[in-house]
Amino acid sequence: MSLLESSGSVCAETGWEPKHLLLEQDGKPVAALPLYLKNHSWGEYVFDWSWAEAYQNHGIAYYPKLLTAVPFTPATGPRLGLASEISPSDVLPSLLNTIQEIAEHHDVSSWHLLFPDQQLTTAMNGVEMMRRTGVQYHWINDNYGDFNDFTGTFSSRKRKNLHRERRSVAQQNLHIQRLTSENITPDWWEFFYLMYQRTYLKRNGTGGYLTQEFFQQLGQVMCDQLMMTVAQDEAGNKIAAALFFYDSQTLYGRYWGCIRECDSLHFELCYYQGVEFAIELGLSRFDAGAQGEHKIKRGFVPVETCSLHWIKHPEFSAAISRFLTQEKQHITHYILEAKQQLPYRSDK
Repeated sequence: MSLLESSGSVCAETGWEPKHLLLEQDGKPVAALPLYLKNHSWGEYVFDWSWAEAYQNHGIAYYPKLLTAVPFTPATGPRLGLASEISPSDVLPSLLNTIQEIAEHHDVSSWHLLFPDQQLTTAMNGVEMMRRTGVQYHWINDNYGDFNDFTGTFSSRKRKNLHRERRSVAQQNLHIQRLTSENITPDWWEFFYLMYQRTYLKRNGTGGYLTQEFFQQLGQVMCDQLMMTVAQDEAGNKIAAALFFYDSQTLYGRYWGCIRECDSLHFELCYYQGVEFAIELGLSRFDAGAQGEHKIKRGFVPVETCSLHWIKHPEFSAAISRFLTQEKQHITHYILEAKQQLPYRSDK
């Protein structure tokens, strides 16, 4: 997060004003919570545009609002940093009181806690915040030995479809590589930033949230936790690239772009290469990013995500609570149906 802010990607000028909380005891830090004052809802991946529109239609301001999240990162993970031997329950009352004071000072409409891990979600059970359920698609490593071991769990027809996509990439004479650490050279970072911009220009007409400086620094600061899948043509021209982050347990796929469309190349760089990499490193999970039902038939399982919301306006709070109850029922039903579309054999 510090890199997002130091690179100018996240700042007051871009609608993300840092209001981070640091709790100290006896002069020593014991807890830290990211907090942003926001005047829009871009880059969050828990969509509340309809809530903002409803406020506007009633002549009430939805912005500014407070947000606890990792910007532009729809990944479940720690949101509360704690010193050793400190539990969330030890610090939450003080942190929540401070958030309330900030909310009153800035006259915000709401506070939103996005994609918290299970520890913090459990600790927040006694707090008056509404829970919102979402869905993502994750690949789970069932102790696979290699990629063929993974696809061997598919039904015959769906396994053939997947391998047909991989053969299509090979038949286009594209050179596919997975680059890590210092092998992600400056020329690849420069190319990747251009592809990142190109993807966002096609998607929403902007150049994306992240600055070129962010990507330049990223390769230096986190080089041991990055992997980039790349494609070149027979002449060595760069065609496409996808960026991944990883830790000891999970691979996170985030951004991709291509200079020209090639059949099935997106699936190869963004999914299949990631699965192979996760198997080789013994990672337990591959979180390939938000949305994307097309991941299901490629072996990515629909899973629930969670966010927590406090809405100050009592009538809107009640209305949103009713909406979230209905939405939860819909998502639960959708996940059950989506699991029926997974490619795995019935005996898996």
